[in-house]
Amino acid sequence: MSNRTMARSRHVLPRRLFVAIQAVFLISIALIVLVPLVAIFVGTFQDGNAIIRNGVTLDVDLSELSLDNYVMLFTDSGLYFRWFANTLGLTIAQVAGTLLVSSFVAYGFAMYDFKGKNAGFVAVLLLMTVPFEMMMLPLYVLVNDFGLADSYAVIVLPFLAAAVTIFFFRQYFLGIPKELLEAGRVDGVTEFGIFFRLVLPISMPAVAAMAILNGMIIWNNFLWPLLVLRSAEKFTLPIGLNTLLTPHANNYELLIIGAFFSLIPILVLFLLFQRFFVAGMTAGALKG
Repeated sequence: MSNRTMARSRHVLPRRLFVAIQAVFLISIALIVLVPLVAIFVGTFQDGNAIIRNGVTLDVDLSELSLDNYVMLFTDSGLYFRWFANTLGLTIAQVAGTLLVSSFVAYGFAMYDFKGKNAGFVAVLLLMTVPFEMMMLPLYVLVNDFGLADSYAVIVLPFLAAAVTIFFFRQYFLGIPKELLEAGRVDGVTEFGIFFRLVLPISMPAVAAMAILNGMIIWNNFLWPLLVLRSAEKFTLPIGLNTLLTPHANNYELLIIGAFFSLIPILVLFLLFQRFFVAGMTAGALKG
């Protein structure tokens, strides 16, 4: 065996060892993350009294498992599917609106020069540092003054210009050459046409990443809808599931299976677009 071959084998062995260690580590982390999901899934086959006694656990008696909870979900779940539809509709509407408005704002910060541009962007950065709990009370007072309480509009409209989404899109757009915009203007394309026909198609990784991120946040949003929604039939899924726990009666059967089904849309969304999510997050972090 030549010296070159021996040297190459010495380099290959540590690399393979590192890959093996990395694979074992990642698989271990994945199993740890999956254990609660599997426990919740097993809990959907358990009686509510068993869940109260033992909690959500994988240590169960297989003879006690049944499909009664699934039968109840699809035959006697009350407003559960109404809450599910409310949450799904609000999530789709707010994600679409947030992506549109925030990308417009970010496009202006990235591609145009105007008076107050830097001050405006600093304001966006400062807004990212302010917890929502500090803005919640004045926003709630404003909502009541305008008579918008107990409506879906008040859940969607105040958050269409999301500071984090604006910042992310702005960083991504900075990596797009401005010569592309100039070429579009030379060809007679309008400013809106440049955005929708030239910039947006090559920004799909960023759009997909922000769609997943905002979708998860909006789907699980609890505090703000709890403050502004009054009618039970308008509740979102997190609020509706929370109403199943009362001092007088606890419907753990519906709570556990309802919570499990509430995971499915976001899980499917992430699995379908995880490739775009990783690419978009990486590009948004590096560009600019």
